[in-house]
Amino acid sequence: MKLKWLLLFSLISLFANSQSKDEKEIRQLLATQTGSWNRGDIEGFMQTYWKSDSLLFIGKSGVRFGWQETLNNYKKGYPDTIAMGKLSFDIIRIKKLSPEYYYVVGKWMLKRTIGDLSGHYDLLLRKIKGKWYIIADHSS
Repeated sequence: MKLKWLLLFSLISLFANSQSKDEKEIRQLLATQTGSWNRGDIEGFMQTYWKSDSLLFIGKSGVRFGWQETLNNYKKGYPDTIAMGKLSFDIIRIKKLSPEYYYVVGKWMLKRTIGDLSGHYDLLLRKIKGKWYIIADHSS
């Protein structure tokens, strides 16, 4: 009887800890974003985005294209560390679409002395030259 329970527990543990290498890399990408943001480093935060004019960002101002445009909008909306606050993410779902694409849904929260903000996001990530990048971001 003990052997059956041990086997069952081992199988459950294996499946619970079976995040793919890609999923771990994507979670690390989001942790990198959080760390950069919380240091007040918007340019570091942006290194996780595809550096292309085709980057798609959808936010409260509508649809925008381009890495530089996205960076400029972040700097305009969050001009200093007081406005930036402290960022955290709650990942709701990470779904593999293909070996090259993942889809992520989550909640973002900003703790700030000037008033907290929060919303949801969905991201499309693409593996480019062996590295994951956000190629589309819809944050509201």
